[in-house]
Amino acid sequence: MSLNGVGLLAAIIIGGLAGWLAEQFMHSQMGLVANIVLGIIGALVLNFILAAFGMAYTGWVAYLIIGFIGACLLIAAGRAVRG
Repeated sequence: MSLNGVGLLAAIIIGGLAGWLAEQFMHSQMGLVANIVLGIIGALVLNFILAAFGMAYTGWVAYLIIGFIGACLLIAAGRAVRG
């Protein structure tokens, strides 16, 4: 599992922040655990997609930005599936 050059604890903290920012941006109502999960999963998924196109980023700021965008995409996908 690639965490973009950040440790596991930092990934949880940054993932939670990214998930919270996405929650605020997308106007959704989720809890702390969902924010952390969305931030981390969003960062991992989007990092995998970017790596497929030959782009790779490391560091805290990149993890936060990628986590935020990935979490927003996951929220939008969840809304699309639910109808």
